Amino acid sequence: MASVVKFNQHPTETLKVGKGFSLADADPDSTPGYTGNKAEGKNLLADLDGKLAEFQEKLFAEAKFGSAKRILLILQAMDTAGKGGIVRHVVRAMDPQGVQLKAFKAPSDAEKSHDFLWRIEKEAPVAGMVGVFDRSQYEDVLIHRVHSWATPDELERRYAAINEFEERLTESGTRIVKVMLNISRDAQKDRLLTRLDDPSKHWKYSSGDLEERAFWDDYMAAYQAVFDKTSTSVAPWHVVPANRKWYARIAVQQLVLGALEELNLEWPKAEFDVAAERSLAEKS
Repeated sequence: MASVVKFNQHPTETLKVGKGFSLADADPDSTPGYTGNKAEGKNLLADLDGKLAEFQEKLFAEAKFGSAKRILLILQAMDTAGKGGIVRHVVRAMDPQGVQLKAFKAPSDAEKSHDFLWRIEKEAPVAGMVGVFDRSQYEDVLIHRVHSWATPDELERRYAAINEFEERLTESGTRIVKVMLNISRDAQKDRLLTRLDDPSKHWKYSSGDLEERAFWDDYMAAYQAVFDKTSTSVAPWHVVPANRKWYARIAVQQLVLGALEELNLEWPKAEFDVAAERSLAEKS
């Protein structure tokens, strides 16, 4: 039997951004709360796939009977940090019919004619769904700060608008899980070089990645501001070390499982006479 090593401290405790958090002090190469190795981490991921799928099905089933509960996983990161890997290795365990995945690209001209949250609100998960944002409303306070596309006053307005938006989502039944995948500058360089060395990965590469890489320190400062301004009691941030892809995946899996567990999900009770229907089925 494959060895399964569990977390000795849950990521909701070890990775949550609290008062006084410093991104500069967070080690992208660490594995907080987990003592297992890569192989054991992969075994843990596979071992909990079934549990994740069951919780998601309960969430979907409850909504059929009027529950407003839903999950929103927000993934933010520098390029190559592994957002796509989280979707492929964690989210894929769930029934795609119960997942709303949205990858936010640069806004279109039509989207730019509206306030920045307009396109985000349209993609918020409906009851019973697990929503996944690959990038999100936070792009509008990250890249816009780095490149001075928004004034300091406008950035403050956006931080406040994001907090209000997330509070409304929470009040409507949404459990928000916000994750920043924290990769080091050196690890990003290695992954970019790997893409260039592998023809099958050339499609993932963009010269724009190098252009944004030149603003690394500015991005780290922008992320710190995001944590300071928008890590709230209803929607706290979690900074997940991402140099080790396998660790990032099991940590995010734990965060999503934890959020689902907090919803106290149950299978809906039958609204019909089970014995009578079984008898009819036997005679059919």
